Amino acid sequence: MRYLTMEQTPELRSPVAIMAFTGWNDAANAASNAARFVVRRLGARRFASIEPEPFYAYTETRPTVRIDSSGQRRLTWPGNEFFYARTPGEARDYVIGIGAEPNLRWRTFSQECMDLFETLDVSMVVSLGALIGEASHRRPIGVTGSAADPELAAQLDLQRSRYEGPTGIVGILHHALQEAKRPSASLWATVPHYITGEQCPPATIAVLERLQRLLDTSFDLSELTTASERFREQVDTTIAGDPQMRSYLERLESALAEAEAEEAELPEAGDLVGDIEEFLRGNSETD
Repeated sequence: MRYLTMEQTPELRSPVAIMAFTGWNDAANAASNAARFVVRRLGARRFASIEPEPFYAYTETRPTVRIDSSGQRRLTWPGNEFFYARTPGEARDYVIGIGAEPNLRWRTFSQECMDLFETLDVSMVVSLGALIGEASHRRPIGVTGSAADPELAAQLDLQRSRYEGPTGIVGILHHALQEAKRPSASLWATVPHYITGEQCPPATIAVLERLQRLLDTSFDLSELTTASERFREQVDTTIAGDPQMRSYLERLESALAEAEAEEAELPEAGDLVGDIEEFLRGNSETD
């Protein structure tokens, strides 16, 4: 663990690691907000971090400055932190990793994570992600779950990942997990592409609801439920004054309803990610 600093080594029971990375993997911060929610709800404590300097190009993932309540400027560097939570009422404990997707040395970064999982004897790793796609804020947000191992996919009622193409740090980490034969799964929410803000509470709550079912646990989601209702009302108010957007949403919801009625096969999250990357590559080539 060359770049991983552990302030302590907590004693945990068959811990499940929940991982979320901001950036490309995290449309509207839906995944990272879900992970932060788990940290708050479980009262998780920070115990480890990865040194950021070797893994970030700061011209791409920039440090941020904010003014605190005392008027002092505070500088925050991108990085990754790990928290642990003991849950006496459950059969397992939790490790939650949250941070920015690294720009550099992905294999080394993944190995640092793998060393941590090995040290804590993590029983399973669940990554959280969110992508933009054809979805409506008026309908339940879809979440795609997948696992590379067919037995685990069947056991957890997930799809076996079939994605081929460019990937992010989540894909690299899952590849390392697969090679190490450490069980892992991935959950991706689809955020409506017209949601341009930094938050989408309905997507965050959708990730958490699917995570609950996956881990056979429960969280008090009432706070997020209220935020989701308020968010939908705000978006509806904004769209009400835009006839073109209203017309688009009507067509979109009709198409989604038709697809559900026909039980049409929707693309996996990984397929959508590939489409988005292809779109971005095409745009960069014409700039």
